[in-house]
Amino acid sequence: MAHDTFLDPDALLRDALARVSATNDPETLRAIDREFLQKGGVVASMLASIPTLPPEQRKSTGQRANQIKAALEAALLEKKRALEDAALDGGATGAPFDATLPAARTERGSLHPITQVTRELEDLFTSMGYVVLDGPEVERDWYNFEALNIPKDHPARDSQDTFYVAGRGDLVLRTHTSPCQVRAMETMKPPFRAIVPGKVFRQETTDASHEHTFHQMEGLVVGKDISVGHLIGAMKTLLRGVFGREIEVRLRPGFFPFVEPGFELDAKCPFCKSGCSVCKQSTWIELLPCGMVHPNVLRSGGIDPEEWSGFAFGLGLSRLVMLRAKIDDVRHLLSGDLRFLEQF
Repeated sequence: MAHDTFLDPDALLRDALARVSATNDPETLRAIDREFLQKGGVVASMLASIPTLPPEQRKSTGQRANQIKAALEAALLEKKRALEDAALDGGATGAPFDATLPAARTERGSLHPITQVTRELEDLFTSMGYVVLDGPEVERDWYNFEALNIPKDHPARDSQDTFYVAGRGDLVLRTHTSPCQVRAMETMKPPFRAIVPGKVFRQETTDASHEHTFHQMEGLVVGKDISVGHLIGAMKTLLRGVFGREIEVRLRPGFFPFVEPGFELDAKCPFCKSGCSVCKQSTWIELLPCGMVHPNVLRSGGIDPEEWSGFAFGLGLSRLVMLRAKIDDVRHLLSGDLRFLEQF
C-alpha cells in the first residue's frame, strides 16, 4: 500500500483491519505488521511527516497515527492468538494437538574416541596407584628439551620438528608429554606413580599416518629399586586393560635421550595370528617407547639417582585409538567430520 494514503487515515485503518481479519496465514500477518508498524512502515512514515505539516495539523496527525498503531497492534495480536488456538485444535487437518505425546527426540552427542580411551586408561592406571597430572601445552625449552637430557646441539632436536613461539626462543609447543616428567619430580616426593595424557605438536607433513597435532600419554614411576621387570609388568597390565586379554610383549633396544637403557615395546598383534594389514604382516605392532629414567633427568627434577630409580613410557593415544577401531587415517581423529564421529 502506498504511503501517500495519509490523506485518509480512516480508510487506511479500515483496509488494514480488513486484511488482518481476512487472513489465516501467519506469514501474511507478519507482512502486514512490517508494512504498517515496523521501521519504514506506514505509521512510522506518518510520524516522520509531521514536521512538514502545517502547525494546526501536526497534533491531530500524531494522535491519529498512534491510534492506528494501537488498533493494528491489538488486531494483529488477537488474530495471532486465534490462529495459534486453531492450530492446537487441529486447524485444517482436524487433528488436535496432543500434549501427552512424547516430544521429538533430541539428538545427543557422544565422547570423542580419544576421550573414551583416555578415560579408560585413567581409570586403569588410577586403580594401580597412579595419579593423573596435567601440564602446559606451551612449554619452556628447558622442560621440553634440556631437562630431558636433550641439549641445544643434540641431533634428537632435529627429529622433533618443533613449533617455536614467535619472538620467544625459549617457548615451544610441546613436542611430547615428557616435560611433565620433570615437572612431576619437582612437585612430588618419591616414591610416586603418575600419568599425563595430553595434546602434543610436531611440524609434520600430514598424511594417513602423520599429523601435526596428536595425543600422547606419559607414564612415570619413581621409587626404590625400580627395574625393567616393573616396566614390563605395567605394560602387560595396560594392554590387558585395553584389549581385554593377555597380550605378549617384547622389548627391542631403542635410543631416547631421557631413558637409559631405552626400549621400543612391541605387542603381539591382537587382530591376527599370521599377519594382517594392521601389523603389516609381521604379527607385531610397534606400540610405544619406554625405558629406565636417565640419571640426568632425575637430577633435573631434583631427585638423587643414587637413591631413586624409575621407568617412563610414552603411549601414543592417537595410535592406540587407530589400532582399537582399525582406523586407517590419523587425520580423521581431529577432522571434526560428524560422519566419522557418529560411529563412536
